[in-house]
Formats: sequence, C-alpha cells, structure tokens
Amino acid sequence: MPEVPGPADTAAAALGGVPGLVGVDHVGIAVPDLDAAVDFHTRVLGLRLTHRETNPDQQVEEAMLAGPDQPAGSVQVQLLAPTGPTSTLARFLERSGPGLQQLAYRVLDVEAAAAHLRAAGVRVLYERARTGTAGSLVNFAHPKDCGGVLVELVQPAADPPAAVAPR
Repeated sequence: MPEVPGPADTAAAALGGVPGLVGVDHVGIAVPDLDAAVDFHTRVLGLRLTHRETNPDQQVEEAMLAGPDQPAGSVQVQLLAPTGPTSTLARFLERSGPGLQQLAYRVLDVEAAAAHLRAAGVRVLYERARTGTAGSLVNFAHPKDCGGVLVELVQPAADPPAAVAPR
C-alpha cells in the first residue's frame, strides 16, 4: 500500500522548489536571559557577537553570533529572548523551555518564497513580510506544516546596519 504524504513531505517538496533559496541563514535558539546566553556562547563556545538589537514588532531582543573565523554571510546562531510576557517567544519558552526555536532559510525574494509555500499548501504566518534582524525581510511557515519545525524565510537587507557592540 503506498504511503500517504504527510506535512513533513509537503514542506520538504515545497522548500525544495522555493525560488531563490540560497541555503540556511541561521538557527534560532530561545533563551530566557539574552546576556547570559551571549556570555556562554562567546566565552565558553568561542563564537563572536556580530549583531544585537531589539525587535519591538516581534517583541524580542536578539543577538547574532558566528564562528570566530567565519566570513560575513555565513550561517549564524541567533539567540532570542522575549521582551515581555505576551511575546510569542515568551509563550514558546513557557510551553517548551529554552532551546531550538526555528530554522531560517536565506532567500533572494521573501514574497516569492512565501507565495511558493502557500501554493504548496503550507501555511505562512504573515500576509506580507515583516522586518527582521538587521533590516531583513522575514516570514514564517507554520511548524505543523513543516514537520514540527518553525521555518523562517529571510531576505537579507541590501544594506544592513553596522554590527552592534556587545553590552
């Protein structure tokens, strides 16, 4: 008897055909204390802080980290902490605790990528892309349609702001 495709199969087929898919942009980790997480990842693991900002639209404070010798544009680790108790990330931490929160794919055109996913039956969270880290444009695909993983689509800003110095 042939297998019936499930949500993970639908997402895999959709992502395989996303127009302008460049590769993995970053992996997001939910943390309750951003300063402590940045300290651990820089002091203990040896990563370097490349950018830090607060995103009021998404109610998060975030830090981007890279390996000590990684060139600009390489895959990074994103640490995310909620800025208030009503943040989606705060609810994630209450439900799941600290840990992997999302996998972000870099795309050339976030609107085209989101349209492709919608056409493949994948729920996309926002009607139009929103502002993400360093002025990027982002949208998200629902985890229930992506094998349990929150998938972020990231179109980097053409001219990102300068990195923010550590606190």
